[in-house]
Amino acid sequence: MNSTGKVLLAIIGAAAAGAIIGMLVAPEKGSDLRKKIADTTGDWSNQLSQLLAQGKEQLQNLKNTATNQAENLTGESEDRFNKVRERVS
Repeated sequence: MNSTGKVLLAIIGAAAAGAIIGMLVAPEKGSDLRKKIADTTGDWSNQLSQLLAQGKEQLQNLKNTATNQAENLTGESEDRFNKVRERVS
């Protein structure tokens, strides 16, 4: 994991811990508090899943773009090599 990913994960973890601590010290009934924590955790989980899916999709797009460019460069290189070889022959 790169340093940006580690920082992002640390920020998310700190925000989650802060929110949960804030809920725990709030004067609410236990059942209401547990429901709120469960709902918030579920929302964060869904958001994180969506972010990971988007990141995976972007990474796949980047990979496809790089592969296509590499194939194009390979073709161009072969064409140039063949032209030079024909001139030399």
